[in-house]
Amino acid sequence: MTAPVAASADPFPAPEGAGSAAPRQQRLAASAATWRGLLFLLLNLPFSIIGFVWVTTVLALGAGLVVTVIGIPVLALGLQVCRVFGTIERVRARSLLGLRVDAPSRRPRRRAGGLGAMFAALADPVSWRTALYLFIRLPWGIVSFVAAVLLLTVGWVVLPAATRGLVAVDRAMIRSLLSPSEGVERRIRELEADRGALADAAAADLRRIERDLHDGAQARLVALAMGLGLAKEKLADDPDAAARMVAEAHGEAKLALQELRDLARGIHPAILTDRGLPAALTSLAARCTVPTRAAVELGSRPAAALEGIVYFTASELLTNISKHSRADSAAVELRRLGAATLLLQVSDDGVGGADPRGGTGLAGLTGRLDALDGVLVVDSPPGGPTVVSVELPWRDADGGPGPASA
Repeated sequence: MTAPVAASADPFPAPEGAGSAAPRQQRLAASAATWRGLLFLLLNLPFSIIGFVWVTTVLALGAGLVVTVIGIPVLALGLQVCRVFGTIERVRARSLLGLRVDAPSRRPRRRAGGLGAMFAALADPVSWRTALYLFIRLPWGIVSFVAAVLLLTVGWVVLPAATRGLVAVDRAMIRSLLSPSEGVERRIRELEADRGALADAAAADLRRIERDLHDGAQARLVALAMGLGLAKEKLADDPDAAARMVAEAHGEAKLALQELRDLARGIHPAILTDRGLPAALTSLAARCTVPTRAAVELGSRPAAALEGIVYFTASELLTNISKHSRADSAAVELRRLGAATLLLQVSDDGVGGADPRGGTGLAGLTGRLDALDGVLVVDSPPGGPTVVSVELPWRDADGGPGPASA
């Protein structure tokens, strides 16, 4: 009786060499995102070496030569090139990782050349954050490169998960150091909008001055010239009629001078330049059609630009009171709060209901004050009273900000 033949453990034995082919098939089955991540990790090393060498060389050379005139331009140029490295890294992350990081705003161009522009480049926070990124990337670039090589050779089992983990570190570094600061970018957008508002306000003021000159003083001066011309023709034949024409022309000249004086006051009143805000606001209160009390408490004169803003803001608010409030009395109060804030309050006992969106001039004032970091608050319930408060950052007459509040 013949012995039984041992059964094979695998009725369909794999062909020779199939065991070595399985890992290759597993690796080829990885997703395209995994391969792009691996390529990113492999490129980390050369990019990290180049960036690290650049940063260390520039910082060491610039710091060593800072006692001479050469060190500052070397540092400024090096930091500007760091911005280029940051752009390259953002492009690489977007192409291989699908990570979209907005580029920081460009550094504002300085008209002043020389040391002013160089120091502005040295104060650029985007360049310094990029330099820090390039400096700390080298250790991680070495680690990620070695890890990527090991994954490609012996770590195929954990290839997708490990790649995602390594790439997550790169994503975090790029987001934290190469992305724009939200607060800074928001401030830049606000300043750009404020600059546009100031430009529009300046254009509107020029159109108003042109219109006032054309419709007012210019028309009166033309009538004055014509009246004097007719009086000259009648001087020999009818002296009495010529005298009446000269008298009329004299009246037109007085009105033209008054209109020119009012126009000059609307551009920049002489009393504000000569005697400051206390006298200027008192003059505004005296000209208001509603009896107005003025009170100014300032220890020193603010900057000329700040005086102009306060004056024209008070003038616009008093004009609104004359036109819309139906008030019996009003008040203008100006005082300094602490060391860094100037507070203007204009109040009346009128009918109330003032609304910055109602087209009474408050909307325009709000836009102008926003451009100067000012705040306008309107408290005007129906039936009154109305209190408009304006807060502006204090600036001394020498152009510097006031000291910080204690």
